[in-house]
Amino acid sequence: MDYAIQTIISALSLGSFYALGALGIGLLFSVLRLINFAHGDFITVGAYALIVPSSAVTATLLIGDFHPALLVLCIVGIVVMLAILSYFVVFQHAQKSSPATMMIISFALGYTLQNIIVMIYGGRPKAAGIWSDLTGQVQISSGVSVQLLQLVTIAVTWILLIALVLFLKRTRVGIQMRAAAEDFRMARMLGVNGKNVIALAFILSGGLAGIMSLLFVTQTGVLKFSMGVPIMLFFFIATVIGGMGSLVGSVVGGYSVGIVSVILSAILPEELRGFRDTCVFILVIIVLLARPQGLVLTKAAKERV
Repeated sequence: MDYAIQTIISALSLGSFYALGALGIGLLFSVLRLINFAHGDFITVGAYALIVPSSAVTATLLIGDFHPALLVLCIVGIVVMLAILSYFVVFQHAQKSSPATMMIISFALGYTLQNIIVMIYGGRPKAAGIWSDLTGQVQISSGVSVQLLQLVTIAVTWILLIALVLFLKRTRVGIQMRAAAEDFRMARMLGVNGKNVIALAFILSGGLAGIMSLLFVTQTGVLKFSMGVPIMLFFFIATVIGGMGSLVGSVVGGYSVGIVSVILSAILPEELRGFRDTCVFILVIIVLLARPQGLVLTKAAKERV
């Protein structure tokens, strides 16, 4: 029973991380039909913004002495500015192109960001840990202890989800964003400023990426210029499984992928645990063969069905 509780908390923690990543992708796809494969590199940039450019293996924290709240604001602000800059400099000029063209542009942007990081910080992995207290264990009961960071990740995810739901349902600009997600052309005909809505989607997506930068560095303590690529793959898978264009589906898909990954790690024999991701991808294929539209349909997709 104790092992089951630990597994459940681990699954919810990993699912929460994937849900935030999938939500960041889903926000952009819902209004711009853009699958932003540079989203993982936005997370990488936020992580590297913590350290001083150096060739040393062990990094020196640049803003590590800041108050935690100020540190969060700084990193989120940096990534949000990067996201906004990417829209006005890159994606704005291609938003009338096909989704495939914009996806290729996002690949190029991500590769460019990786090489800029290598030019500034070098290509070697760097050790850079923050908030080491969060990596300690918390005793929940006599036989159950979990990492504090896992509980923090779950709590942060649900706080952000609730805040985003309230924003989309209770504010004027949030309602405009929902309208644009359902039918962008009709929303513009009714007076919604499309450019502002898209820019807001980039701001929200960049904010989520900035928070995930801090969670990721706290968990791993290691920086690599390409570290955003593998996690971006899981974000994309979660978005597809949940249902492209559905924000609820992005969250459902993220939790599904995270929970399945942890459960497979728990039940697979020792010699097969190295193939966990392979098993996850096989399950993804099975799910998409049975339900290619994803687990959650958007309102527009339901009407087409």
